[in-house]
Amino acid sequence: MKIQRFKGKSFTLLVLAVLAMVAPVVWIALPLPQQMTARPKNAGVTITDRNGLPLRSTRAKDGSVEQWVAYEHIDPDVINAFVAVEDGRFWDHHGVDVRAIARAVRENILEQRVTSGASTITMQLARVLHPTPRRFTGKLTQAMWALRLEAHLSKQQILEQYLNRVQLGQATVGVGAATALYFNTSASAVSLGQAATLAGVAHAPSRDNPYVSPRRAASRRAYALRRMRALGLISNEELTRVRDERLRADARAPQFFAPHFTTRVVSWASQDSSHAASIRTSLDLELQTSIEAEVRHTVEMLKDRGVEHAAAVVLDNATGEIRAWVGSPDFWDPNDGQTDMVVSARQPGSALKPFLYGIALDRGLTAATVLPDLPKAYSTSTGSYSPHNYDRRFRGPVRARESLASSYNVPTVEVAARIGVSSLLQTLRLSGFRSLQRDAEYYGLGLALGNGDVTLLELANGYRMLANGGAWKPWSWKVGSAASETRVISPAASAIILDILSDANARIPGFGLNTPFDFPFPVAVKTGTSRHFTDNWAIATTHGFTVAVWAGNFNGHPMQGVSGITGAGPLLHRAVMETAKHIAPGAFARPNEVGAVSVPVCRLSGMLATPTCAKLDEWFVPGSAPTALDDWEQGGHVTLPVQYADWAAQSMPAARVASLPVAGRSVPSGFRITSPRNGDKYGIPAGTEAAYATISLRAAGSGSIRWLVDGQPYNAPRWQLKAGRHVFRATSARGETAEAEVVVEP
Repeated sequence: MKIQRFKGKSFTLLVLAVLAMVAPVVWIALPLPQQMTARPKNAGVTITDRNGLPLRSTRAKDGSVEQWVAYEHIDPDVINAFVAVEDGRFWDHHGVDVRAIARAVRENILEQRVTSGASTITMQLARVLHPTPRRFTGKLTQAMWALRLEAHLSKQQILEQYLNRVQLGQATVGVGAATALYFNTSASAVSLGQAATLAGVAHAPSRDNPYVSPRRAASRRAYALRRMRALGLISNEELTRVRDERLRADARAPQFFAPHFTTRVVSWASQDSSHAASIRTSLDLELQTSIEAEVRHTVEMLKDRGVEHAAAVVLDNATGEIRAWVGSPDFWDPNDGQTDMVVSARQPGSALKPFLYGIALDRGLTAATVLPDLPKAYSTSTGSYSPHNYDRRFRGPVRARESLASSYNVPTVEVAARIGVSSLLQTLRLSGFRSLQRDAEYYGLGLALGNGDVTLLELANGYRMLANGGAWKPWSWKVGSAASETRVISPAASAIILDILSDANARIPGFGLNTPFDFPFPVAVKTGTSRHFTDNWAIATTHGFTVAVWAGNFNGHPMQGVSGITGAGPLLHRAVMETAKHIAPGAFARPNEVGAVSVPVCRLSGMLATPTCAKLDEWFVPGSAPTALDDWEQGGHVTLPVQYADWAAQSMPAARVASLPVAGRSVPSGFRITSPRNGDKYGIPAGTEAAYATISLRAAGSGSIRWLVDGQPYNAPRWQLKAGRHVFRATSARGETAEAEVVVEP
């Protein structure tokens, strides 16, 4: 019985012994935990431009500075120095160095204290990845993890993990951050002495780093060099030469280029936990530096006109990549420097007009359509609205091409009234203007003149949409990002808008002969000024790129005598020329290449040309070309429609007559209807009694006036508003007649 019991115990002990031997082997063979060797999520990042040039490095969440460097980008001297100092037999053992352990035991017994721990680089990495207490059991755990690491990682992978996680003083983690701090260089470009310094610091980083104690750091460097020489990693000549090398570079401010842009990148990257150690952006640092200089120059030149700030952004049209981003003249200005006007919403003035005309071309308006640049009041939910041009002048009949190119306000509002504010707002939102959050009633017809706040980046990408044939795509801050497109306006309409905005002749009536918008390559240009002259915008788009600039004051103070020509215009010109050195401008597609048709029309009326009128060739969206022959110029005389009677009587001086295509003219006499004016629109106010919803009937002329309203005699001095379209005809005592047509909205 005793023999059987003894055999049972022996079997149990045998099983336990086998398990004790097999279990560690099985454990070591298990795959490493997936997150164990993953790059820390809270690590800082290095942001580079499109060419890999560093723009900015950020700290980890714990305040440390960390820059992960791939093994192949670490200088061999760094690898050799750390191996020599920390683990001379690194390439020969399998995670635990038995010879080093035996040596450490002997030394500790002789010294009667712990003088050596015999930790290999792999064991040190294991302690970082799986922290353990500094006791015998902790050492045993480190050894087991070291064996497991060696079983699953190559020596190069272990070194990459270790060299990127080792603490090297001054809150730096890894050789990437340490080389940048101590030597103003990268881990791939260190000298032999710098590599030895880093390896020496690792033993006691808080005590031996070059900033805390240059003497101890120099001593540790000398030790590292001796170890490297003893292992045959350097020659005697190299050892002698390095002794006189400076310990560290002079301290300097950390690299921080394109500050507004990189600040945004840090925010965007923080929303993506999978971002890499190095984030390659689309920015071009060389172009960025040039644009920054131009922004500062602009502010300096316009300082005496009350301009304190400026901004600019450059987009690659094909990819949407941001190439330059300047949010203010000086990011470090303690007052307003960190205000970023690239993404700060302000009123863009006339810069929104091309989007209105673009959708209007797709809805029947043409570049030859004659629009009334006449005094007119529009009935709105907030009262009567009477737009004015920038120069407070009225020009009578103007073609849409001239209206847009010269940025006339009055005919633009007429286009908006015909198209509808809701349609304009929808077009703008499709064009990427996310800042326009209010409804159409809030903005009213003034939206056509830019009374809604938008950002410089939205404007740039909106004009990029025009350059891309009317298809909108989002911009990108990374290289090679793909995105789907949204069709906003037709390719033909886009091409015609670009043709108008690049038409220097059509721009002359509004801006004169001398402007900063003449370039040696095709460029479509538009300016905008906010209502109170606090914001001045200018945008240029080529086939290859779009540049948008802004000048003004962050505090809202108005500028003094600054317009798109004198303010943002010169900055735009210089920025476009700088950008052309980096991105080929190219040429726009001709309108006929995307479906538009060319038709000869008369300059004055925009109708089909006749042999007697001054004509030009105009582009039309298919199906929108005029079909009627011109009837304004007959027999050597110009006969204007009746709606231009007031303007013709008051605003046709000799200079204007001389500019007409023919010398003679016949226009209605000075007798005219002054209330209501032809083309007026009215609305019946809600809750108002019918007896009070009236307008007066007045005409300029002597004697008694006879009135017909919708063909019926009318004798009262005021007319009660009725929904619909109505025609008023006045006849003077001398037989002179005048008409006015108005619309009353229900």
